[in-house]
Amino acid sequence: ADLVIGYGLYLDLVADLTRHAEKRTYPLGKERQRCADAIAEAASGRDVALVCSGDPGIYAMATLVMELLERSNDEAAARIEVSVLPGVSALQVAAARAGAPLGHDFAAISLSDLLTPMAVIEARLEAAAAGDFALALYNPVSRRRRTALATARRILLAHRSPETPVVIARNLGRNGETVDVTTLGQLEVDRVDMLSIVLVGAQGTRSFRRVSGGSWTYTPRGYDVS
Repeated sequence: ADLVIGYGLYLDLVADLTRHAEKRTYPLGKERQRCADAIAEAASGRDVALVCSGDPGIYAMATLVMELLERSNDEAAARIEVSVLPGVSALQVAAARAGAPLGHDFAAISLSDLLTPMAVIEARLEAAAAGDFALALYNPVSRRRRTALATARRILLAHRSPETPVVIARNLGRNGETVDVTTLGQLEVDRVDMLSIVLVGAQGTRSFRRVSGGSWTYTPRGYDVS
């Protein structure tokens, strides 16, 4: 690519790979402008890389690019070649660090009400809890939003034990990475920030001590291991 577009932090993470390209950064909250700029520049003939965190199709920019392309009346934009390159999502990294907490059926739910009403989020939490899915909770808190995780905890506790294992993973793949295992009953909002992802086990999820310290967490598939 001769032009790389993205949130400044994400571009910093791939600086070694993009040193010969023009960089164009956008702040949080300017996602639409970011994607529209990438489409416009690609339509003009440039080779553009739109950089996201994790996987571009999971709570990232691929869906917005698709929506803008579908709605566009620009013939040049309709002709651009788009490649969505898969990445490793935070839920995969967090699960791998902790063991295999998402080893059986699971659901991913974002707790951000910026684009989705809280009533819809709560309904999805209720459905996932009733279905006994392990959960990956994205965007659990932000500077202005501190109650959604507590709401999720309350809903989940109505369906599963307070001893249910919970993984709190922060700064995955970056300096200061931490992965802690606690329980649903002991989950505290103040231990979580906007750089965290929270994995909540299903009814069958288990934890056991690892030799190197800390705990392994996994959700059995149902194999006969007797």
